[in-house]
Amino acid sequence: MEGEELMSNTVRVWDLPTRVFHWALVAALAGLVTTAQIGGEAMPWHFRFGYTVLSLLLFRVVWGLVGGHWSRFASFIYAPRTILAYLKGRGNPEHAVGHNPLGSLSVFAMLGMLLLQVGSGLCSDDEIAAAGPLVTLVPGAWVSLATHYHADIGKLILLGLLVLHVGTILFYRFKKGEDLVKPMVHGDKETALTVPSSRDDAKSRLLAAALFLGCVLLVACLVQAR
Repeated sequence: MEGEELMSNTVRVWDLPTRVFHWALVAALAGLVTTAQIGGEAMPWHFRFGYTVLSLLLFRVVWGLVGGHWSRFASFIYAPRTILAYLKGRGNPEHAVGHNPLGSLSVFAMLGMLLLQVGSGLCSDDEIAAAGPLVTLVPGAWVSLATHYHADIGKLILLGLLVLHVGTILFYRFKKGEDLVKPMVHGDKETALTVPSSRDDAKSRLLAAALFLGCVLLVACLVQAR
């Protein structure tokens, strides 16, 4: 499809790049958790998974500016009064299509905390076998702070956000009868509203691939900076 099209029934909400980002992030996070628990010889892979997550996050930030309609941050940045109205049950019907006001807070919190966790990992040093690629470029006090946050604080915050995320999916599935997972697999939602459909054609997918490659190269340059 060329541009943003209006559709009244089946709407392409999540374009392919957004869906690939989502599931690739899930896989990379699973790798990070697993290698962190194993430690030792698994730490090189822990760093590789971390670099993958950073590349994905940078891509998502850029895609939030130029991606499909419902993937753009502009489609789910809500004013405080809108969030309050939603909490009081006075939400806009269109909120049910993409990220609703509460869902948007979860997305931004997850992106922000993941960036902070990966960033702190780049500057962490356990003084045993693993040191981030930027350790030699920052003051020792920053390294200590980053190490403490990465190992003892950030991972707990992320665990809480992940539990909240999964709990919300289960709540919507079993209490509200809305499956949030399927649209993130096939991309479409059924709605009675006439709303724009996200662009998801060959050109947009090629653009996404080029952007992601650029993010990978940027991360590669970053980790080689030491």
